[in-house]
Amino acid sequence: MNGLPPILTFHAIEDGPAPDSFPPDLFARGMARLHGEGYRTIELLDLVECLQTGAPFPERAFVLTFDDGYRSVYERAAPVLARYGWTATVFLVTGERRTGAGSDRLPEMSGRPMLSWREVDEMGKAGLSFGAHTLTHPDLTRLSPGRAEDEVAGSKASIEERLGAPVRAFAYPFGRYDATTREIVRRHFECACSDRLGLVSAGSDIHALERVDAHYLRRERLFAAIATRWFPLYVRTRAAPRRLRRAVLAGRVGR
Repeated sequence: MNGLPPILTFHAIEDGPAPDSFPPDLFARGMARLHGEGYRTIELLDLVECLQTGAPFPERAFVLTFDDGYRSVYERAAPVLARYGWTATVFLVTGERRTGAGSDRLPEMSGRPMLSWREVDEMGKAGLSFGAHTLTHPDLTRLSPGRAEDEVAGSKASIEERLGAPVRAFAYPFGRYDATTREIVRRHFECACSDRLGLVSAGSDIHALERVDAHYLRRERLFAAIATRWFPLYVRTRAAPRRLRRAVLAGRVGR
């Protein structure tokens, strides 16, 4: 991995054609391969500390994140991580705050079951961390500053209230941010993850961190590439057309 720990991001750990799903068997085999080759996870906030202080990145290390809070993370991913004593950050979409709400489970997204707070507590005791991913998963760049503030600060408050611990990391829904939303997030969180496809470096913006989406690792040979010197080149190769597509789409929207 060329000394630069990647931030890998997953969503649902399940079989199926959805672009945000990742096969459970491949996840288990991929983690076993990395463990067998001497790799380990580090906390997202430990990586950020290295960026801030200029400390060297740990060798053979990577960061795991899971967006949204699907129950499959508890059912399929957490047992694999527990096997190796590994950690991850799970970014939760909490739903609108309602006093006296009866359900213990996060509100449904994409027709999938979500985590319950009991399961969140259980994963926390096993060493996983939790970050905020807004109340309702909107594109923050399309909201008024006041509404964006409510989504960002409200999700942080909801998680802190339920877990009784500070929430220090955020992930932008759809990975989208602009100068206004970045500033809102900066006021509330120590770091934030975007969907900019890339590897972190000394020049990374800690409130718009690059990640490698698992969508680009959904074949055995691609996942295996994580542990090779070719991985940075693969990520750059996939990032270039992605940036071009987004630039074209942004141009169309702006007309």
